[in-house]
Amino acid sequence: MRILLSAIYPYAFLLLYLIIPFDNYIRALPNILLAILVFAFPFIVKKEDFKKLKSLPIAIFLVLFAYLCIDSLISGRLAEDYNIIKKILIAVGLAILYIPVADVKKINSAIIFSALAAIIFSVYNFVLITDATGSFALGDSPQVIESLLVDRLYLGLLSTFSILISFQAIQKKYHPNNNYYLANIFVNALFIILIASKIAVVSLFVLLLIRQFYGQRKIWKAIMAIVAITVLTGLFFIIKNEKVIQFKQAENKQSPPAFIENSMTYELRAVVWECAQDVIKNEGFSLTGIGFDATKDKLVSCYEAQISNPKKKEKFILERYNTHNQFLDFYISAGFIALLLFLAFIVFSFISNRKQFFPTAMLAMLLMYCLVENLFHRQIGAYYVGFILIVLITNAKPKPAENKIKNI
Repeated sequence: MRILLSAIYPYAFLLLYLIIPFDNYIRALPNILLAILVFAFPFIVKKEDFKKLKSLPIAIFLVLFAYLCIDSLISGRLAEDYNIIKKILIAVGLAILYIPVADVKKINSAIIFSALAAIIFSVYNFVLITDATGSFALGDSPQVIESLLVDRLYLGLLSTFSILISFQAIQKKYHPNNNYYLANIFVNALFIILIASKIAVVSLFVLLLIRQFYGQRKIWKAIMAIVAITVLTGLFFIIKNEKVIQFKQAENKQSPPAFIENSMTYELRAVVWECAQDVIKNEGFSLTGIGFDATKDKLVSCYEAQISNPKKKEKFILERYNTHNQFLDFYISAGFIALLLFLAFIVFSFISNRKQFFPTAMLAMLLMYCLVENLFHRQIGAYYVGFILIVLITNAKPKPAENKIKNI
C-alpha cells in the first residue's frame, strides 16, 4: 500500500495545483485531493523528510500560525476568526504535506499548465462575450473582467509564477525545451499586458531589476536595470496622475475617465486604506488585535460614515471590503505581535535565500502582493502562499552542482 500511495502522492499534488484556478467550477475536487494527501502523508513520509522544515523562516511562519490560533482562542474569537485561520492552515499544511515529494519539477509543470489553461479559458470566454456584445475592448473593460477565469490580480500572480518557473528552467546550452519555455514566457507576459494587471506588470519589472544582481556582471545587465527603474518610475507617475485626475474630478463633480472608472482599482484601495488608518488611530497601539471579523465590522462602520456617494457606500458595505493590505490586516486583526512575526518571516527568508534568484523573486512577489491584497482572505491566495513556502523549503539547501538547472 505504501508503494501505491508513494506513486499517487506527487500526482495528487500536481493535479491540485493544476485545477486551483478552476476552484469555482470544481469546488469539491481540491478538497478531495487535500483529503487524499492528508490520508497518504503518514504512510509515505520518512523521518529524514522533516529535516526540510529545519529553517528559521519556516519556523517563524509556523510560530505565526500558532500565535494566531492561541490569540484567537484566548480572546474568545476563534469561531469568528476561523475562516481566515483555516486559510493560513492551508498554506502551512501544503508546505508540510510537500516534504515527502522528491521531484519539484512536477509542481512547477502544474503551475505552467495551470496558467496556460486559465489563459485559454479566459480568451475563449472573451471571444464569446465579444461575439455576443458586438464590441471589442481590452485592458480594464468589462468584457475582460467578465471573461477572466479568476480575479485579475490572482490570474496575474499565476502568470508571473509561470514566467518565473520557465525562466528558471531555461538552460544556457541549447536544449529543445528552451523554445517551449520561451514561448510560455511570451504568452504569459502578453496576457498580463492584455488584461492590464498593473501589479503583475510592476512585479515583472521589479523581478527584472532583481535579476541583474545575479550571474555575471555585464554591461547589458546594467542597461536592463536602468530600463526597469525608468519604467517603474513612469508607472509611479502614471498612478500619481490617476490620483490627481480623480481628485480634480471629485472637486468638479464630474465623472472620471472611463479607464479609471471601470477599474476602480485605486479608488477601492484608497478608501479602504484610509478607513484602515482611521481604525488604527481609534483603536490605538495593540499587541493582540481585535480579530479578523471585527476588523471588517470596523471598516464597514467607517464606510458608512466616510462615503457620501449612496451607490458606492452600498457596494462597500455589501461587499465588506477588507484592508487590501496583508500587513495592515495582521496588525489590526492580530496585533503588533502578528505583524512582527510576519515581517520577521519575510526578512529572514530574504536573508536565507539572498544568493538564489528564484526563491528571492518569489519572496519579492509575496511582498508586493501583500501590499495590495489580503492573500489569506481568499483560498486561492492561501494555495499560492503555500507554493511560495514550498519553494523556500526546496531551496533551503543548495542542490549538488550536477543536478542544478543552469540559469540564463
